[in-house]
Amino acid sequence: MNKVKIKQYGFIAAGLANIVGVLFFSMGFSNASLNAASPVVMSNFGLLMIVVWGMAYLAVSKQYMHVKTLVAVFAVEKLAYVVSWCLWMFHYGAHIPTWFEQSTLTGIFMLIYGPNDMLFMLFFLWVLMSKDD
Repeated sequence: MNKVKIKQYGFIAAGLANIVGVLFFSMGFSNASLNAASPVVMSNFGLLMIVVWGMAYLAVSKQYMHVKTLVAVFAVEKLAYVVSWCLWMFHYGAHIPTWFEQSTLTGIFMLIYGPNDMLFMLFFLWVLMSKDD
């Protein structure tokens, strides 16, 4: 598989991770435990915006090479979520078992969203730095 296809699939994976991930872990925006775990970032509005970012990744999956500055914005956006997750873990990470007791989906989501966003941030940076051969 060539680099272009790999990158296209990467954008699709990022989009689906945002869209399907949010809809699943938020139980269709009805998981009050997730909202309570991080009321600003994981409010229903915040979750909806994560879905919108996912739509943006899907929208550029075949044209990413023409919108490199937008790909840079994607990397910065992912960095913001990684920093947010790190700060949340620093302040509230000890409460993860409580979130698991209240909602397994919330506990899992709060454990994985930062590393997931780090992975896609690195993907976007790789896209920016590499050439399509």
